Amino acid sequence: MSLEIIPVIVNKDVEPGDNIVELILSSPSKPKIRDGDVLIVAQKIISKQEGNIVNISTIKPSLLAVGIASEYAKDPRVVELILEQSKRIVRLGNGVIIVETLNGFICANAGVDESNVKDNYVTLLPKNPDVSAKKLRDQIFQKTKMNVAVVISDTFGRPFREGQTNFAIGIAGVSALLDYVGTKDTFGKTLHVTAIAAVDELCAAAELVMGKTFNTPIAIVRNYKFRSSDDSISKLFRPKSMDLFR
Repeated sequence: MSLEIIPVIVNKDVEPGDNIVELILSSPSKPKIRDGDVLIVAQKIISKQEGNIVNISTIKPSLLAVGIASEYAKDPRVVELILEQSKRIVRLGNGVIIVETLNGFICANAGVDESNVKDNYVTLLPKNPDVSAKKLRDQIFQKTKMNVAVVISDTFGRPFREGQTNFAIGIAGVSALLDYVGTKDTFGKTLHVTAIAAVDELCAAAELVMGKTFNTPIAIVRNYKFRSSDDSISKLFRPKSMDLFR
């Protein structure tokens, strides 16, 4: 398999209500969407397009938020938003707030992000990234008649590893896992537990051309032979009973 990863430049700050399909088709990079492509779309432009932007001057922090903020040198209004977007705090330490978000992701700051947005504003994660991905996939088909998969990505840190990498937070039209259970390895042994988080790996690969400063919030992955599926991103969540670190 030889993959091609095509960057899609967007030379504007995405605003609520923008048509992302039109932004793709009018990109200076002039992408040609084909059947079987996988579109990796940065969470930030989905959040902006859906209006998940908050002016932090409107936020009144709770006593808990003020206490955490004073301990970790953070803006208490941002901490309040983090708490509002979280089911629970997983870890606090070294100035980092790790939480389980309302959508079930384990990440820093519940995805509340001050980067690539004007001063005094933050973006929140999409309310339902799977729905966002499906909506964009349907719009692409309506406009181009091309059947594609859509993956919404965000950048997370990882336990036990330095550096961040792109992860999938919403999917449409593609299976979340590449499951090898029951197949044979090169020595004829049956595999029992091997399942690859394929959509995460696609996001990580796409990040190499998307970057954070390239005005490239979208990438097209071509020639990846995926299985079409109605999977939800929740398929990647490890059950509590099997999570040795929870």
